[in-house]
Amino acid sequence: MNNKKKLLLASKSPRRLHLLGSIVPEDRIVVIESNIEERYEPGENAETFCERVARKKAAAVWRKYEGVQEDIAAVIGADTVIWYGKHIIGQPKDAIDAMHILRELSGNCHEVITGVAVFIPSCARFITFVVRSKVWMRKVDEKTIEEYAATGEPMDKAGAYAIQGKGRVLVAKYEGSYSNIVGLPIEELKKVLEGVIS
Repeated sequence: MNNKKKLLLASKSPRRLHLLGSIVPEDRIVVIESNIEERYEPGENAETFCERVARKKAAAVWRKYEGVQEDIAAVIGADTVIWYGKHIIGQPKDAIDAMHILRELSGNCHEVITGVAVFIPSCARFITFVVRSKVWMRKVDEKTIEEYAATGEPMDKAGAYAIQGKGRVLVAKYEGSYSNIVGLPIEELKKVLEGVIS
């Protein structure tokens, strides 16, 4: 990556910053929260929703950026949801909602779907992609669900759990990209960035 170029990350998630920092020096990453409204459109599937929201996040942050735009190599937006029982599950509204989600997922398999949008200012174009992973959850009792919800960890996580945190005890196994389950499919993103950043 060009030493003078930076990346804008359209996310407040420390997990996404950490993951991106595994392939790009963190001092080259500028974090700006998008604050966009994430609303499902009628008939929209999970892939289309995630990709659209990721694109909106990147576009919103590009408009917000007040620095020298020529110094930015790319703008990255991402959105992660859970697909289970033919419906989308996002982040819980509160602890009660978190427990409801965890009860629903307990003992079952779901998919983690992340849409990523990379805006390239030099050519004013988007590169977007979607990554899916499967997660099998352990069958857990009510006490375990209540105790986990009480930690506060589920509150900003799609599906109300963190595989990289205390929530790993809820997971029996997974298939596909681990970083995608955490919130940013870094293997696929690295390939895109290598293709657009010198």
